Amino acid sequence: MTASTDTIAAIATPPGFGGVGIVRLSGPAVPALAVDLLGRLPAPRHATHARFRDTEGAVLDAGLALYFPAPHSFTGEHVLELQGHGGPVVLDLVLARCYGLGARPARPGEFSERAFLNGKLDLAQAEAVADLIASGSAAAARAAMASLQGVFSDRVTALTEAVIALRVHVEAAIDFPEEEVDFLADPDIGARLSALREQLAALRASAGQGRVLRDGFTVVIAGPPNAGKSSLLNALSGEETAIVSAQAGTTRDILRSQIVIDGLPLHVIDTAGLRASDDSIEQEGIRRARAAVAGADRVLLMQDHSRLPPGPLPGAAELLQAHDLPPDLPVSLLYNKIDLSGGPAGLWDGAAAVPHIGLAVTTGVGLDALRAHLKACAGYSVGAGVFSARRRHLDALARAAAHLALAETRLHHDRAGELAAEELRLVQDALGEITGAFTSDDLLGRIFTSFCIGK
Repeated sequence: MTASTDTIAAIATPPGFGGVGIVRLSGPAVPALAVDLLGRLPAPRHATHARFRDTEGAVLDAGLALYFPAPHSFTGEHVLELQGHGGPVVLDLVLARCYGLGARPARPGEFSERAFLNGKLDLAQAEAVADLIASGSAAAARAAMASLQGVFSDRVTALTEAVIALRVHVEAAIDFPEEEVDFLADPDIGARLSALREQLAALRASAGQGRVLRDGFTVVIAGPPNAGKSSLLNALSGEETAIVSAQAGTTRDILRSQIVIDGLPLHVIDTAGLRASDDSIEQEGIRRARAAVAGADRVLLMQDHSRLPPGPLPGAAELLQAHDLPPDLPVSLLYNKIDLSGGPAGLWDGAAAVPHIGLAVTTGVGLDALRAHLKACAGYSVGAGVFSARRRHLDALARAAAHLALAETRLHHDRAGELAAEELRLVQDALGEITGAFTSDDLLGRIFTSFCIGK
């Protein structure tokens, strides 16, 4: 355990008025502070009715006090929770009294940080606390709870242990070169490397879905004016979010809507129509549209199918170039108003590098196919996201995969056991960053300062 020399305090409930407000304290001075504030130290882990008193003995508030002696608490330290009335003034009075008794204001996330430093949670579990609070859907909440309970950490730990075992095997060949058995030619090493690669790939796939559940999937609707972009936003959101008009150029700014499809959170963005314009306001809208497109997880490039000339449809590269968009966008081509053109509905060629989807937004034809397509683009399947993950976790897993591939190259092609062992060490370090086994103080600071105060 990491012994803290100071005691921290913070309001643990959201700002504003409520029926109950909680002041939380953690640190070595909690028992003495409780006696001064409450007149006695409450029995451990029992809800005790108490009066919270000021320096003169006057009652500031009355409510429940819960005392958790170290190490059996969330932070691993002595913890006291004061559950009083949820008014900002009374909570501030109680908090000020705690400060007067020697506690200091807690930094954002400091309670969870102490839980991590004292070994009550690993880093992935601590991050899951914040993810659970910020969950945008029921599926995201379930995934965050799974991470908090250690599902993600257990898989990372199992993979790390397998890497360590292989490191031991490889380093044995380096330490005992006089052995007749060529450890590096042992087919068991190749099989274990292959198994590690498969485990890591499966973990990256699950973590990718967990990241989507946490952060959402950003979809930008782009295309020329009057293609039906705003109508599509309204249809997906189920609300009249955007103004729909036959007049071209109605949408001049970015319009956003948060929707959920079978538990998948989507950030859907409607943009100004892409065209040449002399209107300075519309030009600014088009500039913002291009900026939104650049940050999208998926771009839905929409065309009015009823206005296209007969003959073969233009390819994705041609359309992207015509609208002055980057050629490497993650794009799907939507052909709207097939109720007027007689075009087919749904996914036209699912095997194509750039999918084509026919739909009629005003009648709803093809929308279910589009929703299924968006889930496929996000790599999302209902019930498969068993834990939450963050972008930093994906980065660490990607680096682990790269070093594992290099380890295979060093062993199979270069016959360099020392270099292979070093790559395996780097795999272990990358995985350790996820749970906090190898973590810089700077990274810890960035993670925990993003938490709520009081958590």
